[in-house]
Amino acid sequence: MKSYKNITKIVLSGVACLCFVQVNAQDLQADNMLLFQRGNGGWSKQFKGKAFKYDVEFSDSEKSEIAAEARKDDANIDNGATAKEIRYLVKAYKKDKNPKYLAAAEDGIRYLLKAQYQNGGWPQYYPDKRFYRAHITYNDNAMINALNVLQDVVLKQNDFEVVSEKLIEPSANAIKKGIDCILKTQIKVNGKLTAWCQQYDERTLEPAKARAYELPSISGSESDEIVEFLMSQPNPSREIKDAINAAVEWFQTVKIVGYKIIEVPAPGTEKGKDRQLVADDASTIWARYYEIGTNKPFFCDRDGIVKYSIQDIGYERRNGYAWYGTWPKKVLEKVYPAWVKRNGK
Repeated sequence: MKSYKNITKIVLSGVACLCFVQVNAQDLQADNMLLFQRGNGGWSKQFKGKAFKYDVEFSDSEKSEIAAEARKDDANIDNGATAKEIRYLVKAYKKDKNPKYLAAAEDGIRYLLKAQYQNGGWPQYYPDKRFYRAHITYNDNAMINALNVLQDVVLKQNDFEVVSEKLIEPSANAIKKGIDCILKTQIKVNGKLTAWCQQYDERTLEPAKARAYELPSISGSESDEIVEFLMSQPNPSREIKDAINAAVEWFQTVKIVGYKIIEVPAPGTEKGKDRQLVADDASTIWARYYEIGTNKPFFCDRDGIVKYSIQDIGYERRNGYAWYGTWPKKVLEKVYPAWVKRNGK
């Protein structure tokens, strides 16, 4: 009889171990996010100078290295960093009820609040503000990602109803300041509002340069996400409406009808393919950069010299950056008409 009890214990222990392994596997990404979180509450986008994924098992030695980096000041909101982790951890907390996940997400929200400038903008990195990292950054939707997280906190939506009530008021204040910054940075040409640059000087609020090929311009990409954020505001003010209407008019003005960007075989090149702009009657696209004052699409190599044809820049940058896209298409065809129906012009 005793042996049967021992067998039962062994079987039950095995089941318990199996369950434990399964739970850990389900929460692997969340657990890794806890490991990578910086002491100030934000996250970096790199480990050992390279992009990384959260859905991998790190060795004990790697975990020690990661933990040692918690003191670094490289937390940022570039390429979805910090906003992505906050969103995942909130969902993980709702699923698993692990209080560590919620605490980490709330620390991430506090990081966003701390990083905001008094003028309402966000730097790309905080607290490391070397070079263009200090600029108010719309590039790759950095500032809009931060604002969307805070808006979910305030509206208690997209799983953020679990977040502490104490974060609602400061988040609402941050959104108000952020919108004020957006309105102040909308570019005027000859007295007429257009859209937005990728980044701005954090003191003067003037369009600014980032990397050598990211020159002051009006962006056909980032402006789209800014407009969508403004259209998500309840009871929009006259200033918000004017900003939206002006940007939509600008999208219509600068659209490139009858062309598309394609990849063609290019044997002997690094990627074996190359990008070309070709005619297509059914296609409408927008350029990433438009020259302020002329609305001419422009392109750059790493030398920072403006070219007006994508074929005039080198292979590496031509194929390594999103120079054309259909970014405002959804706004123009669906989101804006629905917004006008709800709010009027």
